[in-house]
Amino acid sequence: MKVNAGTVSIGGGSPISVQTMTTTNTNDTEKTIAQVKLLAEAGADIVRLAVPDMAAAESFARIKKAVSVPLVADIHFDYRIALACIEGGADKIRLNPGNIGSPERVRQVAAAAKSAKIPIRIGVNGGSLEKEMYEKYGNTPLAMVESAKYHASLLEKEGFSDIVISLKASNVQKTVEAYRLMAKSGTYPLHIGVTEAGTAYTGLIKSAAGIGSLLLDGIGDTIRVSLSAPPEEEVRAGITLLRALGKRQGAELISCPTCGRCKIDLMPIAREMEAYLATVNVPIRVAVMGCAVNGPGEAREAHVGVAGGDGKAVLFRQGEIVESIPADKIIPVLRSEIERIIKAWK
Repeated sequence: MKVNAGTVSIGGGSPISVQTMTTTNTNDTEKTIAQVKLLAEAGADIVRLAVPDMAAAESFARIKKAVSVPLVADIHFDYRIALACIEGGADKIRLNPGNIGSPERVRQVAAAAKSAKIPIRIGVNGGSLEKEMYEKYGNTPLAMVESAKYHASLLEKEGFSDIVISLKASNVQKTVEAYRLMAKSGTYPLHIGVTEAGTAYTGLIKSAAGIGSLLLDGIGDTIRVSLSAPPEEEVRAGITLLRALGKRQGAELISCPTCGRCKIDLMPIAREMEAYLATVNVPIRVAVMGCAVNGPGEAREAHVGVAGGDGKAVLFRQGEIVESIPADKIIPVLRSEIERIIKAWK
């Protein structure tokens, strides 16, 4: 099944999209617009905004007019905010219909979303299950799945089926099991991620373990790498993860961990090349190796690379040494080679 959030398709074999969420106060229209544009430049396919009140809903409508990336309105409990955001141009809303009250309220939101041709994401978090689900199933992946099914059924009763489901927990194993259960029992697109994963270090590891496991199983249509870090780092992490799994075209950096044989300051070179390659969307492999003895052979599948020597490095193309270059010329020579390959690729 496929749904559309603005210009981005989710599910049905569509490319896996990368999402993030703004950290600004949505009522601060100008700051939020600036951050949304920054996130779009970083590569975010979809950006979500918290909309806690009607003032934020009014701001959301102004923000929507000022940006081009699809926007999701994140709403809890108040159906009137959902209606206002749909009217304000939301490309998707995040709302659990069981939390907004009477069937009539659900009916109004479903009808408005259907008329606007936008999807609704049902988001179940392991730490905030309904009391009934918790009492029946405990704090388990099955409880999360049954909660999602319950919320989806409320929309289905109203003839609404453009639904995306997420099942997030801070525990990696619980998250993965919940998504695997959901994948077996439903056809709705899945937004995957490990919620409250942690800082840029621990959160990245937990997210890579959870999201990576699911994507390798063929589960997941859109992702968010949740980090206690600036949201642009979430975007870069998501893109890098998709590239590492072969789910998105882009440059790949191969770099060695170094050892006592390394005679150049390799790590700053690797970091600079990583930042540079983040903007390269052609499938080129670049190697930064510490040892000229093993480097070219170990990275022979790289299109181009360097391997360190004593105060210098060798440049190689697909394992064949081309020339020797001084240490202070490594980065400019390597970048020049990459640009040559990119130009030829086009």
